[in-house]
Parts: sequence; structure tokens; C-alpha cells
Amino acid sequence: MSATLDPEPWHFENRQGTVRFDEGRVRVFLAGMARHLASGRQFSVVVGSDEAVRQANLRFRGVAQTTDVLSFPDGEDGYLGDVMISASEAARHAEEHGHSIETEINTLALHGMLHLNGYDHEADEGEMREAEERLRRKLGLPTGLITRERD
Repeated sequence: MSATLDPEPWHFENRQGTVRFDEGRVRVFLAGMARHLASGRQFSVVVGSDEAVRQANLRFRGVAQTTDVLSFPDGEDGYLGDVMISASEAARHAEEHGHSIETEINTLALHGMLHLNGYDHEADEGEMREAEERLRRKLGLPTGLITRERD
């Protein structure tokens, strides 16, 4: 029996069935993002339900509500960590900001990936916002999450 290796050092999974989106567009974005942020290290991005994200938020952060994106840094053996995105929150944000759900999932994935790389917009002096703005322009996103939330 031979093992099947993923062609990319990252993994993407859509674990919800309520919000429809083009997974192919998200995968293309993740491949580009990985070239800029992963340096060959592995990571995963999971799109889940509000309930799944709420449960993870409660378990790992002690917050009993959903959120748009959670990051779980690892750092061991070349594994950056995991990013979990709420599909319903992404859909709400997409409608609010007038862009596609795929664009919003990609925006949230970039934000989460920056956290996996050690950035922390709640504690730094703008470094994460600057990195997010630089990379979102390179990757073709209309705006960064930090800048958008500040406006």
C-alpha cells in the first residue's frame, strides 16, 4: 500500500454544508498565500459552521460566542497551525462589504495565517496591520480585516 502525499504543504477542508462557495477559488488563494507566508511549512484552513466555531472559541478562549476566524498556532516540526473560519460569519461580512464569500474567506484566511506567523494586532504597534495590507494587495484582496474593523 502506498501513501498519498498532498501536493501542497497545506490542507483545506469545508466542514459545513449551509453556505455555498467556490472551494476552488479558495484553494487557489491558499496556494498563493502559502508561497508568501508558509515557507514550505504545513498549515490547515477549515471552514466550519457557526456552532463549531463557537464551541472552539469557548473551549480554547473561554468565549461563548461565534467569531469570524480563529487561529491555533503550533510551530512544532514545521507545522504552523490551524485556521478555523465561520462560513456564516464570512457570508454576513461578504454581504456587508459588497464582495463574494470567497473573497471574505480569503481575507479571513490571510488574517489567521498572519497570527500563525506570530503577529498579534492586539499587542503590536501596527506591524500586523502593515503586513496584512501589504499581503492583501499582493494577493488581490480589496481590504484587510484589521483596517476594515478600524474604520
